[in-house]
Amino acid sequence: MIDSPGYGRAYLQLVTTMALWGSAFASSKIVVDAVPHSVAAVLRFGGGALVLLLVLKLFGGDRSGEPPRAKTRAGLAGLLGVFGYNTFFFWGLSLAPSLDGTIIVPVLSPILTTAFVVLSGREKVSTARVIGLSAGLGGAILFFMGVGGDFSGGTDRLLGDFVYLLGAVCWSAYTLTVPHTMRGIESLRATTYATVAGAVALALFAAPSVPDVAWETVPTAVWLNVGYLVLGPTVVAYILYYSGIRSLGATTASIMMFTSPVFGAICSVVFLHETFSLLQGVGAAVMLVGAVLAVTNGKLPRRNRPVAEPEPEPKPAAEAKATVDATT
Repeated sequence: MIDSPGYGRAYLQLVTTMALWGSAFASSKIVVDAVPHSVAAVLRFGGGALVLLLVLKLFGGDRSGEPPRAKTRAGLAGLLGVFGYNTFFFWGLSLAPSLDGTIIVPVLSPILTTAFVVLSGREKVSTARVIGLSAGLGGAILFFMGVGGDFSGGTDRLLGDFVYLLGAVCWSAYTLTVPHTMRGIESLRATTYATVAGAVALALFAAPSVPDVAWETVPTAVWLNVGYLVLGPTVVAYILYYSGIRSLGATTASIMMFTSPVFGAICSVVFLHETFSLLQGVGAAVMLVGAVLAVTNGKLPRRNRPVAEPEPEPKPAAEAKATVDATT
């Protein structure tokens, strides 16, 4: 059974998650170059679903306190965060460079999430958070300028970047649903339900493209990347993300995505041999400073008591808001 982390441990989990997800851009690009993007998505999440089912069987713990509709809620979230997001993510990879995705998705998702929770009155905005978000966005712009891309890829690249944007919208919506999805259900079980539901939808979507794949010609390197994507950015990362977002809240977890472009760019340079300029380095540094400022709200982190898991009954609105304010 996976216990809810303490304050510091939750941040470490989210940083690890962002490193794994950042690496997934370059790794997924290698797979997409060998098979149709819809097939690449189902290879990753179909394999991830099988591994998670095995892990759940071995370490799932007692589900006696699980609400009757918990599985349905998690499954619906998976249709949004696994099927919806990854349909756009892998499609975008087939059209545009992975570096475009490492900027567009991790930067715009937190902005969309924060805008929603502030405008809806769920959380209060502070000067430190505004400065941090602005620095993160400014650093991302510098980082993108450093890529050297001026949309020279033509209409395909423009379309790919728009598809990445749709993926960012999906992920922002998914992030906002996670606290409700997680209520009364442990992280491992929620992750498994969501991944299985999303993988089934991805498989149905990819079915027409499967006959077009020449499986005997798929290189070994592609299969190695599929294995990594299944275990790292899918199984491990999703478990850590669910645990972290439960403890820190939707906005803080989403803001941490500002660090994902740094990890993604490093992987693109190492594995795809893409250019890494000085301007990109400056942009990455500015993003990190902005992310830290926004996450800590300009203050040193305070350690909070772990949240008991599972939590069968929802907290009253005032208490829930106080918990979010204390942890974000």
